[in-house]
Amino acid sequence: MRNTLPMKPSVTPARGAIAVRRAVARDAKRLTRLVRGSRAYQGQYAAMVAGYRVGPDYIEAHRVFVAVDTGDPAHPVVGFYSLVLTPPELDLLFVADGTQGRGVGRLLVAHMKSEARAAGLDRVHVVSHPPSEGFYRSVGALPTGTAAANPPAVAWDRPELEFPIP
Repeated sequence: MRNTLPMKPSVTPARGAIAVRRAVARDAKRLTRLVRGSRAYQGQYAAMVAGYRVGPDYIEAHRVFVAVDTGDPAHPVVGFYSLVLTPPELDLLFVADGTQGRGVGRLLVAHMKSEARAAGLDRVHVVSHPPSEGFYRSVGALPTGTAAANPPAVAWDRPELEFPIP
């Protein structure tokens, strides 16, 4: 099943058109590399993703979607998200470092909202990486509280937000 979302004119992808499709088991290693290699999780945040793995079982259990650059013959994955339905949560959202600032994250959030609406959800919770809070707020998430630190992997408090799904 191929899922795509039309791009809005404000999206300027890295090389060509960006398509969103359902992740498949063979994407697992690429998604794991995106998570572990993210500049957002260097320094003090590195411990949180050091051993993190997005496995084929995770992809099968949740609604995981990838953004691919269709303008590149290799169709590289430039971002992804995971929507957990019960309880409703945006569990993961990553955009490749070299693609950030070009609308891929906004496209993924718009796609996630569409998926949530189709699943009958009225809201989606997200526990944000602290540096990502501004992005989430800019795409419609509303602050709801703070998730307390959970050492050793997560040694800092994290903002909790919620996307209303109209």
